[in-house]
Amino acid sequence: MKILEDTSYIPPEYLSEETDSAADLFVFPASFSQQRLWLLDRLAGTTANYNIPNVFRLQGRLDVAALEAAFNGIVQRHEILRTCFAGRDGVPVQVIQSSLSIPLTMVDLREYPEEQRAAEVARRIQDNKTTAFDLGKLPLFQAQLLRLGEEDSMLLLTFDHIIFDGWSMAVFARELSALYRAFSQGVPPSLPELPIQYADYTVWQRETLQGETFEELLGYWKGRLTGAPTLELPTDRPRPAVASFRGEIQHFSLPPELVAGLKGLSRRENVTLFMTLAAAFQVLLQRYSGQDDIVIGTPTAGRGRLELEGLIGFFVNTLALRTDLSGNPGFRELLAQVREVTLGAYAHQDLPFDKLVEGLSLPRDRSRNPLFQVWFVLQNIEHSELQLNNVSVDRIPVIEDGAKFDLAVYVEETSDGTKGYVTYATDLFEAATITRLIGHFRTLLEGIVARKRVCPNCRC
Repeated sequence: MKILEDTSYIPPEYLSEETDSAADLFVFPASFSQQRLWLLDRLAGTTANYNIPNVFRLQGRLDVAALEAAFNGIVQRHEILRTCFAGRDGVPVQVIQSSLSIPLTMVDLREYPEEQRAAEVARRIQDNKTTAFDLGKLPLFQAQLLRLGEEDSMLLLTFDHIIFDGWSMAVFARELSALYRAFSQGVPPSLPELPIQYADYTVWQRETLQGETFEELLGYWKGRLTGAPTLELPTDRPRPAVASFRGEIQHFSLPPELVAGLKGLSRRENVTLFMTLAAAFQVLLQRYSGQDDIVIGTPTAGRGRLELEGLIGFFVNTLALRTDLSGNPGFRELLAQVREVTLGAYAHQDLPFDKLVEGLSLPRDRSRNPLFQVWFVLQNIEHSELQLNNVSVDRIPVIEDGAKFDLAVYVEETSDGTKGYVTYATDLFEAATITRLIGHFRTLLEGIVARKRVCPNCRC
């Protein structure tokens, strides 16, 4: 590691009380994804738009001391959880503290009347996910333990996205389980040593993405996306000059027989369920917009190397998928095109999205996202269950507030069936419009499975 030598651009208040001098700090460049979020934070001001909240219900005899020790064991194990950010000349750097101990915030609600306790829990869950982090101060996460009864608690965890992603939660849950088991039983932890840290990844990323490698990746994406039009969905309200990111959410579910039919079609056409759902969604966008050239965004885990799989950090990258629906292609023909587009995107996923935007010389527009305004996700991240000795653990779904895009559709297969939700910008859409869109999407999927005509001159 490189010891931070120049601290002139690190204000003293950015350092934690436990940090005596720059000798306790290390500095590394930010990853490209971190740089994008840091710049967005500077543009929009400190907000909770990129918080990742998690809530667990813990019922049983909880060893609070072991839980706190396990939590801090992960903080010490993963440097990214001891990282904040500083900037000089408009460029962020990661400032890593050599050690950090965070007390688990305890909130005792056991004496509250039941109705008041429920209201206080709801308030704290909301506050936990909407409290903004200052990217220049440690820590960029918070943990609260709400004591509801002698053997009944809630664990509230919120991380800023700049140090965490969905995959990270599976790593965190797995390691918290292992460390809690060791500390509660009084035995030494036995987690294997991490081969690298997130900061090593950022150095590798910046060293690798240059020269011919960078030009080849950028050339591919320029070939795919140059000249892509802006999707103009009909809206209920005029688009404001500056997006507020205010949003609402609507939930939906897909019947098991419909999902089975979609999976069967996917197998026959040698595509994934994501490709089938994305193709159908793009047909829907074509019908709503009247445009044949459709670009949607989707995330990729960004962990193509084995040594990255066990790390906590922000690795997610954004892919822009462009599909040509001109000429009224049949759905099978469209599936083949979506397959080719998606596989090509995955093969070239190492180009950070912000470098793509920069390479395309897209003008900055604070009213909308660059390249695409619609987001589509099939959730298939491993959700490692949190397992604590003699404690029953239930994960309570918590969805972030706001809307980062005009429209975002999330689909996830769960033990209770295939469910999903739509977040949408209330600057643009009324709730009734989104309700109709969800209904149209489901009807379209049913028609595809039934091999009905899903577009003019369809050759399904």
